[in-house]
Amino acid sequence: MALLPLYNVKSGQMDSPAGCVTQRAIRKTARADRVNRVMRLLGLRTVIVVVGAAALLAVPITLVLGHVPATSATSTSLARPLAAESDRDFDDHQAQLASRVPPPTPTAAATPLGAAATAATTAPSHAASPAPVRATVPAFSHVFEIVMENHEYGSVIGRPDAPYVNKLAATYGLATNYFAASHPSLPNYLALTAGSTFGIASDCTTCYVNATNIADQVESSGRSWKAYMEDMPTSCYMGASTGNYAMKHNPFMYYTDIRNNAARCAAHVVPFTQFGADMSTGQVPNFVWITPNLCNDTHDCPVSTGDAWLSTVVPRIIGSAAFRNGGVLFITWDEGSSNASCCGDAWGGHVATLVISPKSIAGGRSSIAENHYSLLRTIEDGFGLVHLGAAGWSSSVPMREYFR
Repeated sequence: MALLPLYNVKSGQMDSPAGCVTQRAIRKTARADRVNRVMRLLGLRTVIVVVGAAALLAVPITLVLGHVPATSATSTSLARPLAAESDRDFDDHQAQLASRVPPPTPTAAATPLGAAATAATTAPSHAASPAPVRATVPAFSHVFEIVMENHEYGSVIGRPDAPYVNKLAATYGLATNYFAASHPSLPNYLALTAGSTFGIASDCTTCYVNATNIADQVESSGRSWKAYMEDMPTSCYMGASTGNYAMKHNPFMYYTDIRNNAARCAAHVVPFTQFGADMSTGQVPNFVWITPNLCNDTHDCPVSTGDAWLSTVVPRIIGSAAFRNGGVLFITWDEGSSNASCCGDAWGGHVATLVISPKSIAGGRSSIAENHYSLLRTIEDGFGLVHLGAAGWSSSVPMREYFR
């Protein structure tokens, strides 16, 4: 039997009995589709909002993050110059060591002085850039060498009872880290003139040495030399001592090739009284050795006595043409009162040594470890001579840093 369509009053549509279920399903599906569309729209809006928020947040984040690398780069650029400066300082330090540039110090004094002494010994200001240091020892026309006695560095430098020495130290060059070779006196005199103590460990007066010495070298090179001995009674005096003269402070009387050659000895080892005459006549030897007597060298008398003696002798030397025209004066002390040491084989105490020359770096100071063998080597280099004994050791460095 055929089913008749029914009229639906509420919907105003005709429903068929067979399609009623279908129409309800369709209506339910339509409602679901509308819900889905709404949800999709809400989801899309949510995405848009989230994306927009993210975009808004991205701007400050980008600025912040973009600023970090810039900050990092800035820090690196600051750090690099510091590192470069550190490297440069190290290189400069190494170059200074290589060229042996002395560290500058404001005054010669190692310890505080009284007001009067400070006024007398303070060096003038040296604000200008220092002159370049020579790579080698300059050639010397004349060498003057004075050896004082038995005082440590601190007993002389910075002391008010040595105003003249400290004035020289403030004006010329001062070795602040210089050491004697041994104890007692005689081995140091031998080290200064022949580069060895020859195993001598006393002030013996019959321990003669058959060895080449600085006098031999100077003479062989065609230069002249004399050793001026204060209070020695006659030229080439053979006695061990007389009055304030002591042979232990006269190394040339220990070398057999001088001692046993009467004519040579008498012509070259002379009383100090001849020094003034030779200076006055311009007959100044190329190598001049001066030994003060036992009082003036401060062996038996106070530091002030030696300082006063130097103040009368040194001006005559530095005022001479021999000094002004390529000369140099070294003043050292034979030994100190301690066993302070350096350089492998120099343990005679820490002593002062002055390097005085027209080519000296004014007020120059050197903390390089040096010793009596260094001084001998410096004289040999200035005269173009070979190195004797320990003067040729690598630890016995030439004292070139004091010269312009």
